[in-house]
Amino acid sequence: MAQAEPKILSLLRRAVDLRPGEGWALASAFGYFFCLLSGYYVLRPLREEMGVASGVENLQWLFTGTFVVMLAAVPAFGWLVARLPRRRFIPLVYHFFVLNIAGFYLLLEFEIATIWVARAFFIWVSVFNLFVISVFWSVMADLFSNAQARRLFGFIAAGGSLGALTGPSLTALLVVPLGPVNLLLISAGFLELAVVFALLLFRHRPDPAHAPAPQPIGGGLLAGLSEILRSPYLAGVAGYILLLTVTATFLYFEQAAIVAAASDDSAERTRIFAVIDLLVALLTIGIQLFLTGRLISWLGVGATLIFLPLVTLAGFLALGLSPVLPVLIAVQALRRASNFAVSKPAREVLFTVVPLEAKYKAKNVIDTAVYRGGDVVGGWLYAGLSALSLGLAGIAAVAVALAGLWAALGLKLGRAQDRLAAAEKGATPS
Repeated sequence: MAQAEPKILSLLRRAVDLRPGEGWALASAFGYFFCLLSGYYVLRPLREEMGVASGVENLQWLFTGTFVVMLAAVPAFGWLVARLPRRRFIPLVYHFFVLNIAGFYLLLEFEIATIWVARAFFIWVSVFNLFVISVFWSVMADLFSNAQARRLFGFIAAGGSLGALTGPSLTALLVVPLGPVNLLLISAGFLELAVVFALLLFRHRPDPAHAPAPQPIGGGLLAGLSEILRSPYLAGVAGYILLLTVTATFLYFEQAAIVAAASDDSAERTRIFAVIDLLVALLTIGIQLFLTGRLISWLGVGATLIFLPLVTLAGFLALGLSPVLPVLIAVQALRRASNFAVSKPAREVLFTVVPLEAKYKAKNVIDTAVYRGGDVVGGWLYAGLSALSLGLAGIAAVAVALAGLWAALGLKLGRAQDRLAAAEKGATPS
């Protein structure tokens, strides 16, 4: 056993620039994100199918409902963060969502108000995924220094991508023999395992200088929102996320329409959504394991942040020319892989240079309320453009303009992050 450890560390160092004392923390964070996204991606194809079953014409209402629920959830999360230490509130958040899954399991198993439960499930999963992932990245920004984040976040994100591969694989494999409802129990099991890895990460923290204090963070219920309004930097991050989600919603509506036209069978549509998720995971994980960390280090955060807007631009042009299922699958796979493998780790580095309260509260507002607000804006904007009979070509032209603004903002944020990181380094005692 003692002889195997250097070989394992040697393999890790080929994939990531690992420094002494970081091995346990890296492994715990990797396992934490793997379990988290495995659980979510078991649910995701079910959510997509329930969205289609509720009617493509009703999606903007589901997005609006999600945003309203998110607005109610953000102050509740702020209250929890203000009063409990991180070691306590993080497990509580995940246990709460496990209880929610159990409730949906019972309602769906006994076929109680199925169509309304399906709509509620769509909204719940849309809230759930943002909250649990936002909490995860808040912990990463809390425990890892800026320098460690640039080196290690790409590899940590690969744990999530492996989970994103495992989840839809299990769904595609088990949805027929077990039935969709029983997959909820598998998701709950993954979420409980994520809590175990989270506690291990707190025990084997990567940087003693970034150790979490035992006391609560404090502050008010809406402190996250006030921090965003006071900080041009955080407001810029919120703008970047808003543009990301508006364009993603455009693409999501196209996906729903194209898949609905391709098949009227519920199981087949669930399989198509699972296949898209599988392709995204396969493409993402290789990039994250061997390239993401080096890209951020070589190119800088700003240059890395413009990659996704450019891929989005190309994707909409392709769909404008050929709005068919194979093209949709390719565009979604490339765009989402670019998001997870390149843009997401770079975005999380942005939060390593903000104060502690902002890492949890402002970040949560951006990752949840702003994110879902972008869904609402995108959903109603798409519906409005469609009502004007603009067609996909016209919608693509709007998306092109938004992508240009999005890329410019990414470059500006990268420069601001470099300045804040340099100032933080200069203020740190040697």
